Amino acid sequence: MVAPAASAVDQPLRGRTIVVTRPAAQADALAAAIEAAGGTALRFPLLAIAPVADTAPIEAVAARLDDYDFACFVSPNAVEHALAVVLRARGWPAGLRAVTVGVSSEKALARHGIADVIAPRERFDSEALLALPELAPARVVGRRVVIFRGDGGRELLGDTLVERGATVEYVTCYHRMRPPLDAALLVGRARAGTLDAITLTSSEGLENLVEMLGADAAAVLGGTTLFVPHARIAERARALGAPNVVLTGAADAGLMAGLASHFRDR
Repeated sequence: MVAPAASAVDQPLRGRTIVVTRPAAQADALAAAIEAAGGTALRFPLLAIAPVADTAPIEAVAARLDDYDFACFVSPNAVEHALAVVLRARGWPAGLRAVTVGVSSEKALARHGIADVIAPRERFDSEALLALPELAPARVVGRRVVIFRGDGGRELLGDTLVERGATVEYVTCYHRMRPPLDAALLVGRARAGTLDAITLTSSEGLENLVEMLGADAAAVLGGTTLFVPHARIAERARALGAPNVVLTGAADAGLMAGLASHFRDR
């Protein structure tokens, strides 16, 4: 017996081509969700992630991990690349509170057995994290904090904790790079009208996209709907000339909900 065809409600992305720009190692879940909803996931990673070659700084912090009160992880990449070194050398101290900003990072910590995590529940950024009572000035003054991160990045979290009286140490555990990709594929599809949406999950990725597109940035950004999970990315996209920007909920689930809602009745 032949199963009935899936309805547009069951597969709201049927016939749509959606660009997934997450780093290659983190794109599988979103790509699979898009395809399960009937769409075509076009992978075009705007960031490449690589572990640091010299892990000595991470190992040095691992040896002193009991001295810290808070360990902050800025992303799932920070979790994976830091703990790959730390947990190879020792167990996680019982009194050390893990701190992070997003659902994906919390899940990554949980996979390593770290469940007592300080994290925001509504917005997922440094501002929301700093608004939590656990990181109020009275709670962090005199405390020692280590922040695991990639090279560069925002300084807001560390700077604010220092202003509140904490001692902050940064540890770089991975590098972010722009992949050597040819944007001609995106340009061709955009000009042919067969590029329905681009998902963007970081401002850095957005900047990389604009650089890759070069003179064709206006054609792609002007004619394609961008789906972003954070207001800061949306603001930057509009400033760069993208008129059609949809702000979604957080993480892959938020992006999928936004995509489904936008395309379901079109």
